[in-house]
This record gives sequence, structure tokens and C-alpha cells, in this order.
Amino acid sequence: MGKVLRVLSTLALKGAVERLAGQYQATTGVTLDADFAPTVGLMKRLSEGEMADVLILTREGVDELVAKGSIVAASKVDLARSYVGLAVKAGHAHPDIATEAAFRATLLAARSVAYSKIGASGLYFAELIQRLGIAAEINARATITAGFTAEQLITGAADLAVQQLSELKQVAGVELVGPIPLGCRRLRCSRPGAWRRRQTWRRPMRC
Repeated sequence: MGKVLRVLSTLALKGAVERLAGQYQATTGVTLDADFAPTVGLMKRLSEGEMADVLILTREGVDELVAKGSIVAASKVDLARSYVGLAVKAGHAHPDIATEAAFRATLLAARSVAYSKIGASGLYFAELIQRLGIAAEINARATITAGFTAEQLITGAADLAVQQLSELKQVAGVELVGPIPLGCRRLRCSRPGAWRRRQTWRRPMRC
């Protein structure tokens, strides 16, 4: 049986990892066994005993595991950067989100906004709408999901989807409106790390 590299990755890197998997296997002879979920969900699985050779999480997630001694500190590196943005179903009008005031008005005008409460972008969005003073109005008709929020645009459950731009791009049939306004933005950084309890062998995957 060939060598297998077990990877647990945040949803933001799903497309990149899947595109590189074939190339990596052809070059190294190692098969990637990758699973994707929001960082919060992966952190829970790791705390319950699940293991992997490589973890790709948010910077905060990796730093927490390094502090606990679960990840080899020298293995962590910033791998990708992504902003939180909005998407609509393909063919629908793109709302104005150029300014904080326009963004706020767009959210309030939506029939439903889809976001995740267990993903890094969703947790940030929950804080953001609280700061904007519209949390009660948005959450009263929000569509909460644990996966790709843009899927809720396809089903018609929501008019707007909020998530990292790289995650919104994973869903066919939607269009990116763009990143949220500069004054509201927070840069999300994804980092890989080697799981301390599984170091029998490792080969680098280059992006």
C-alpha cells in the first residue's frame, strides 16, 4: 500500500489542495487523504482525538495548537491570505457594498443573509453586525450553515452569502460581489502545521 498523507484543512483552501493533489501524488508517490471543514469544527475534532499529518487552519487555530504543544512550532508558515466577501446568485444584481454605510444598508435590505457560525469568517461577521448595530435584524432572518454559505444562494434560501472569498468561489452558479468595505475588513491568514504525534515521515507540498 502506498504512502498516504492525512490532511485536515479549512474550507478556504479546499480548491487549492484539490487542484494540487494529483500533481503532488505524481511527483512524490504520496496520496493525499484530505478532509475539509471550518477551523472551529476541525479544532473540536482534534480535541476529541482525531489526528493528521498536516493541518491547514487559521493563524489563530495553529497558534493555539502550538501553544498546547500539539503542533511542531517550526513547521508553521503563512500559506494563504483571504478576505471576507459577499456573493449573489449568478445573474442577480450586485448590491452596493462600496462603503460601510452602503454595506450596512445592503445587509438590512436582504431577505436573508447566509453565513456560518462555526467558521472564522462567520464568527467575524457575527461580531461585525453586532458592531454595526444590526445583529438582531440580520439574525432574525439569517440562514445559518456549517459549510459553503454560497450553496444557500443556489437553493434560494438566501439572497446574500458571506464567507471568505476563496470559499465563495467554490460554489458554481454564484458571482462574487467583492470583499466587504475596507473599514470592515479583517484579513484571514491560513497556516499549515505538522501534527506533533504523527512525524514518522513528511514530504513538503508546494503551492
